[in-house]
Amino acid sequence: MANSASGMAVNDECKIKFLELKAKRNFRFIIFKIDERIQQVAVEKLGEPGESYEDFTACLPADECRYAVFDLDFVTDENCQKSKIFFISWAPDTSRVRSKMLYASSKDRFKRELDGIQVELQATDPSEMSFDIIKSRAI
Repeated sequence: MANSASGMAVNDECKIKFLELKAKRNFRFIIFKIDERIQQVAVEKLGEPGESYEDFTACLPADECRYAVFDLDFVTDENCQKSKIFFISWAPDTSRVRSKMLYASSKDRFKRELDGIQVELQATDPSEMSFDIIKSRAI
């Protein structure tokens, strides 16, 4: 288990599942949650390869913070099939201040544990991570 600057541990399953997403493409997305009781980041939900971006955003709670990784497939203007792995820090305005602070202070250390992140996005509202925004950040 790795430790973050905020004293937050990272469950080994987080890294294992991320490697599976990156290398084997077993998942479309992974949602991570900080268990404040035991001060540890753990996997909350794994998205099946066939799930869409809408399925992913529907899994994010409206009033709680989360980290997430999403594997976006897209076609470039040159008609090339590409994929980018997004790290999304979800901190809705309606979440608790303590929770927002905990996620913010642990984010960089946690993100370093996931080798292969290509694009980072922070969102406090669903409009800040619409599919159009994600797609524009991928190109």
